[in-house]
This record gives sequence, structure tokens and C-alpha cells, in this order.
Amino acid sequence: IQRIICSRTRTVHVSSIKIRKTNVVSVMSPAGCPHVNGFKVDNWKQNLRVIYQCFVWSGSAETRKRKAKSCICHMCGAHLNRLHSCLSCVFFGCFTKKHIHEHAKNKRHNLAVDLLYGGIYCFVCQDYIYDKDMEQIAKEEQRKAWKLQGSFFPLFNASVGPSGVGEKYSTWEPTKRELELLRHNPKRRKITTNCTIGLRGLINLGNTCFMNCIVQALTHTPLLRDFFLSDRHKCEMQSNSCLVCEMSQLFQEFYSGHRSPHIPFRLLHLVWTHARHLAGYEQQDAHEFLIAALDVLHRHCKDDNGKKANNPNNCNCIIDQIFTGGLQSDVTCQVCHGVSTTIDPFWDISLDLPGSSTPFWPLSPGGDGSTLNGESHLSGATTLTDCLRRFTRPEHLGSSAKIKCSGCHSYQESTKQLTMKKLPIVASLFHFKLMSYSKLRRKIPTYVSFPLELDMTPFMASSKESRMNGQYQQSVDVFNNDNKYSLFAVVNHQGTLESGHYTTFIRQHKDQWFKCDDAVITKASIKDVLDSEGYLLFYHKQFLEYE
Repeated sequence: IQRIICSRTRTVHVSSIKIRKTNVVSVMSPAGCPHVNGFKVDNWKQNLRVIYQCFVWSGSAETRKRKAKSCICHMCGAHLNRLHSCLSCVFFGCFTKKHIHEHAKNKRHNLAVDLLYGGIYCFVCQDYIYDKDMEQIAKEEQRKAWKLQGSFFPLFNASVGPSGVGEKYSTWEPTKRELELLRHNPKRRKITTNCTIGLRGLINLGNTCFMNCIVQALTHTPLLRDFFLSDRHKCEMQSNSCLVCEMSQLFQEFYSGHRSPHIPFRLLHLVWTHARHLAGYEQQDAHEFLIAALDVLHRHCKDDNGKKANNPNNCNCIIDQIFTGGLQSDVTCQVCHGVSTTIDPFWDISLDLPGSSTPFWPLSPGGDGSTLNGESHLSGATTLTDCLRRFTRPEHLGSSAKIKCSGCHSYQESTKQLTMKKLPIVASLFHFKLMSYSKLRRKIPTYVSFPLELDMTPFMASSKESRMNGQYQQSVDVFNNDNKYSLFAVVNHQGTLESGHYTTFIRQHKDQWFKCDDAVITKASIKDVLDSEGYLLFYHKQFLEYE
């Protein structure tokens, strides 16, 4: 143990030098993580073997006792919370509470190993990495630990993991029979950057473009696609009345490879059945259809416990896992400054627009040339960030809307502020209120620019204390990407309220965009997407944290 401590301490200088040369987030190349070279110095193989023997697999009773005593978070003293060990020095930290992240950021140590599964994480690439040499060492030490545990536990078998509690962690390796089958069946579908699988037009069944555009956005939502294509839905309803079954069939149709336009008549019939306010051949609002579809899908889904998802506040169905967030409302008394907080679930965020093209709620006092979320805040332009800042700014409720303060025990004037307590995976659904509900019933002509990547950190409840004089001081932190999103679908509306038409831009691969106009699908550029008048924007989290 002492030798490994010394060896690991020496490698810190090499990794530190490598980090200081580049202070930007790296993207892992197909060749693998480039930062492992900073660890591969001196006796790195022996050092790594000792780390796996003592801190990860722990095959003998002695090493298990040592691991139980020594492997605790050096910041909070916890044993759990996905404990990781730094590979450059002797430090254990929680991954869930980001204590290991803080250590990596402060010490500039690139790599850490997961003490439960043995995976190696790179804090520069921000992902678990694969290195052939390191993987071979991990497998060899894992097999040794299993053999040692087998001598202590007679009932131990190959399916029991290194923890000795019956968990299965063994990796899959093809048998000779499977290799033979793979050699005799070389024709397999390969996804490339030019692949068009998943792209399929939808026939307009009579003013149903409002439905077609939302279907295109949902079928290209990554986690929703993975759920349905893996056949995860287990239905207890009649299949001809379950909207989730129809969506599952729709995903199969989209990703079957057929190029002819699909006719969604069964989907339309189910929508009319379960959302009667959308029945008929009149033009409907796409945003209204989206909320109705999510509501019916939510009601027809089951959560992980096999129970019907009747309670939207406590549901674990796939719809709530992806689309539900938490909106925090803080009402502050103007007399005693007491704060009353409520948190409500939300599926979408409705953003107001100004009635003209003049800017409102500017990000900085100057207004010109300031940049946030990659948006150029030019004079006379309204940005998505402007709308979000307007949505989350404090609002004085006035004397006509006094509330009874629990501190003053009397009705007082107050201010109300909305912020994001919990962000959903698809923090999407930014619904611009383009429609004016005045007597004239017209579309608001304001153009709103939106970015390909969006950082929601300034609009989180946790960021309120960081605001100074109404302005959020954004700090550049390459290690913090929890609240960053990427655009993957845009719904547009052209025409008037009475005779409009909906189309959708969807992202097929990175930087590969297509325009879906009912049955017609054409290639689109990023400029086409960003220049469009977005009515509904769909953003997906860039990084997902699994518990």
C-alpha cells in the first residue's frame, strides 16, 4: 500500500502538466481518451493492479476489510454515493455529490476509477473511457478476485459478482458458436452519418399537420426512441385502445427502413377517442396536441412498480422520467421578507413575447454585443435567453393581489419569482405565446433567436443567490455540464391563425438536420433551423446522471 501511495503521488506532476496545456473540454476521438498517457508512466501497470486488488475487486477477506475501512469519501465520510478513487493521488470522493469532481478540478487530476464497477472516468472527456491495456488489467484482476472468493464461498459461481452478494457484473464475450454465426451472417445494419433510417414522412389526413409535426419530434426524442425500440412497454389494456401501444408500433414503422410515407390513421383515431376536444378535421394547435398526447401517454403508461400512473406528482413512467420537471415559485412578503415556496411539476414552459421587435429585459446594461448561450444579443433582437430571463424575473403582485403572510398574519403585498428547481431530461417544450388573444386574434410578429446549445444554470433556483443587482454573473466551468442542453427539434408555424401550416426540423445525427413537411422530407442546414420562427423548441440534456 505504501509503495502505491508513493507511486501515485509521483504521477500527479505528469497529469498536471498535461492538463495545464489545455483548459478546454476535450471531445473523445475514435482512438480513445488521449489523457490516459499522463497516467502511463513508470510502473503504471503494477500500480493499477494494486489499485484494483486493494480498492476495487477485493478478492481476499483481508483486502475486503481494508476496503471497508479505508474507502470512504474524504469530504463527507460516506461509503456509498458511487465512490471513486483518484488515479493520481490517494483520494476517495463521491461521484453523486461531485466531491471527486471538485478534487479533479482543484488538483487537475484527470482520471478516477469507480470502486464498485471498476470503470475509469476521465474528467476532461467527461465520460467513462476505454483503454485496451487498462481494460485487460481490470479483467485479469477481476478473474483473480473471483477465484479467491470462490475458495471462501463454496456456492460461488461465475454469475456472482465481486461483491459477493449475488450481483451479476460479468462482461459478455462471444462463444465459439456465436463467433461462427457472426462470420456466416456478415450482413448487418450499420448506422452511419449518412444513414436515413428513422426518417419517414406522414400523410396529412385533413388538417392534421399539427399532429404530424409533434409525432416527428417525439419519434426523434433519443430516450423515448430507445424505450420503444427496446420493447419496454407492457400493456394491460386492450391494444386497440392503448395510445402507448400505438406509439410503440409507430416507432417500429419509423425505424423499419421503409421510405414510403406512413398513414397515421390509428393514431388519429385514438387521439380523437382519448382527447375529444381535438376531434374533427379543423386545424388544431400543435402545442395543445403535444400536452394532450403526453397526458394520455402518461395515463396509459405504468411506472417501474407496475402501478398505473395516476398521480402526476409521484410517477416513474417513461413520460415523466423524460419530460417532467419541477417549477419553484417563491412568494416574498414585502414587509417581513418571509418566503413561501411551492414546487409544481411541469411538462412545458410557456414564454411570453413582446408585442414588437424591440428588445426587453436585456441581459446587460449595454445590450449590444453581449453574448450568453451562444446568442448574439444585437440591437432590436429578442433571444430565447431574454424570454427565459423575463420568465424568471421577480414580479410585483400589486395591491390588488395581496396574500396572507404566515409571518405577519395579515394580508400584505408581495413579489413572486419562478425558477427551475428540477430540470427534465427534455427541458424542451419552450412554447412561445405567438398567438395574441386580443379582439384582433393575430400572430405576434416578433422573431426570437434561439441557440443550438442552451445553458439553463442562470434560471435554476440554486442560482438565485448568485444574482447581483438583477444580473447573473455567469462563470465558465468546464466541469459543470449538468444544466446544458442541445437542440434536436423545432416546430414552426406559417400563415395565419385560421389557415396556418405546421412543419418540423429534426436532428437525425450531429449537425444533420431535416425538414419534415407532412409526407415530404428534405435536407436542411443549421442556418435554416436557426433562421426559422420557432414555435416549439425541443432541447435534450447533454449529460445524463444515472442513479
